[in-house]
Amino acid sequence: MGRLRLLTAGESHGPKMAAILEGLPAGLRIDAALVERDMVRRLSGYGRGFRSRSIERDKVVFSGGLRFGETIGAPLLMEVENVDYEKWRGVMEAEPVIDRSKADAKAIRRPRPGHADLVGALKYGRTDLRDVLERASARSTVVRVAAGAVARAFLRPLGVEVFSLVTRIGPVAWEAPDAELTAHRDAAEASDVRCPDAETAAAMRAAIDTAQKAGDTLGGGFVVGVTGLPTGLGSYVEWDRKLDGRLAQAVMSIHAVKAVEIGLGVESGHRPGSAVHDEIAFDANQRRSGSGGFLRRTNHAGGLEGGVTNGAELIVRGTMKPIATLARPLPSVNLDDKRAEPAAYERSDVCAVPACAVIAEAAVAFCIADAVMEAYGGDTMEDVLAQHRGRTERYGRS
Repeated sequence: MGRLRLLTAGESHGPKMAAILEGLPAGLRIDAALVERDMVRRLSGYGRGFRSRSIERDKVVFSGGLRFGETIGAPLLMEVENVDYEKWRGVMEAEPVIDRSKADAKAIRRPRPGHADLVGALKYGRTDLRDVLERASARSTVVRVAAGAVARAFLRPLGVEVFSLVTRIGPVAWEAPDAELTAHRDAAEASDVRCPDAETAAAMRAAIDTAQKAGDTLGGGFVVGVTGLPTGLGSYVEWDRKLDGRLAQAVMSIHAVKAVEIGLGVESGHRPGSAVHDEIAFDANQRRSGSGGFLRRTNHAGGLEGGVTNGAELIVRGTMKPIATLARPLPSVNLDDKRAEPAAYERSDVCAVPACAVIAEAAVAFCIADAVMEAYGGDTMEDVLAQHRGRTERYGRS
């Protein structure tokens, strides 16, 4: 497996969220403004709730592993304060409290269908579902996005860029092309639903409005693209080293994501082989590229063959289910007396697919950075860049 490791901690309404990122080489410059940019992008999107619009103002504080804006080879400690924690004192205290009346008033006993509430309570023996939902909340993705922004900073000197598009919200879909997704990148970034097609974006917003009026929620689909990748990241020699499997796990681990595809994905099972596999060509003028001059005329494979990058654009698709917290709750059961009652409700988004796409960018960026460190190694950024140049030169001699 790779060289990078990420651990996160914190609860949704606790004091702060934190992450430790281990394995980065020394000498990597971190631009705080670019990290903050991704924090803002995570909060954006039509259909987000009150907290994301008015309460969350996420700022990453680097508390270790960084000196004068440059990594020093030590684990990177990142912290994000939960600015509304003061309102939750007496409910989310880490220390014992004598008066638990405020916490009891905020206790949750009615699990939400589709959430981790019930299974978490049964697994860990908790009677207050808040012990589950506070950690199972998508709030924890804030530090994953911070780590993803750092991974982007690592990949950028190698010429690797990561972006995303939204392809579906509820019943409204945009047919993303099999290749050249980068042509739609800027239009997607300018859209509040991250869809580059204006007509489809308007229909997506209308679908979100309809769901909100009905007290319902919507899921959807997104695609993450990665450009500038060299051939040879990942491996086919063992199951847990295949990069497609690692990418699938990274994206599937995001809250509410229920399916992941690479390239054509499910569609590849509907076509004959002649309409799926990408023909190979060679361009001598591209010998010094990350693919050594070998090209694919199409990109149905999504940039991966045998679990290894082939130099083409990486295409990872994901599907997010609707959020489990509904304004008109579904039937559930009260854990105290086992009687049928509506599920619990706290403020929630109607649709978070655009934000999920940004989170998926971070997950993919981290996974790719991990694969680069696995392939290249190195204690410093100078080492990593030298290995990158050496591999490109070797491909050019092939």
